[in-house]
Amino acid sequence: MNIKDGDAVHQSIAAAGISARKERKSKKGQGRSKERSGHASEGLASDSLTREAKRLLGLLEQPETWAFLDMTDSSSVLIHRRRSGISVGAGRFPRTVAEDLVRRDLACWQRTSSRTLLLLTKAGQAHLRRRAAPEQELAFLCQHRETAVAEVKTTAGPARVRVDAEESPLDWLRRRKDRNGEAMIDEASYQAGERLRTDIMLAGLLPGVTARWDGMPKSAGPSSPGEATERMVAARQRLRHAFDAIGGDFSDLLLDICGFIKGLEQIERERQWPARSAKIVVRLALARLAEHYGIETAARGPAASRGIRMWRAVVIEGGRI
Repeated sequence: MNIKDGDAVHQSIAAAGISARKERKSKKGQGRSKERSGHASEGLASDSLTREAKRLLGLLEQPETWAFLDMTDSSSVLIHRRRSGISVGAGRFPRTVAEDLVRRDLACWQRTSSRTLLLLTKAGQAHLRRRAAPEQELAFLCQHRETAVAEVKTTAGPARVRVDAEESPLDWLRRRKDRNGEAMIDEASYQAGERLRTDIMLAGLLPGVTARWDGMPKSAGPSSPGEATERMVAARQRLRHAFDAIGGDFSDLLLDICGFIKGLEQIERERQWPARSAKIVVRLALARLAEHYGIETAARGPAASRGIRMWRAVVIEGGRI
């Protein structure tokens, strides 16, 4: 074989290798495009639920409501709801609708000793929160946070803003219901906790996590207690009286909840308490705090008044206390 024939053979082999690599790359690109299109179709499919599937998914979210497979007819799913302590029927759905939710990972089957229940999954809860968003731009925020619309007072007048309802454990306790259908803490305990939270913020007892240029001392030395404002001193006095009234154990607990905004699970983990025991202690602490502030759930008349036990006001006359 001469030189020209050898060059021709090498060129043909190189061209075949290049074409093979191009073919493999094109196949990989087609595979990635199919995978991306598959994910997109799955995302569209999760939002294309039928009307019956949406109704069943909404019923699974409601409290005191159960969905289970009919033991007499395996092709149906029964909905029962508790009313006045009695379980009553609330509807019937085809099993195909439930299987559609299970296939989309929005619900799951759980077998018990007596029946097979249909439960809502975390993906189903997230789907319902996205669907309940008032605006499309807030869908992601509503999925990961429980928000609420509140009215606040500004310099220009009252304004409606969207707040994070899960910021304070007090809001979580007021929204949750116990086995009797009542809130875990009453309105008096909630208002007492909010008053303590306001005093903790005004007293400046919480450490700062970011740089505050407005809090820099005027002099080169450290800030002295004399630079504290009258509002800060008054808030610290109210905190001292409240902590003395409720005791040291409850004081540390309420400081963690109302001041450092620690959740109940975190408190149980740090204090090594049994599970679901923190809410009981918190209810007792808030009830004692509300009693110290004189906040009652219902108004009492003069005959049922307990009277003034201690006068905590400070009267200044002529510059002397």
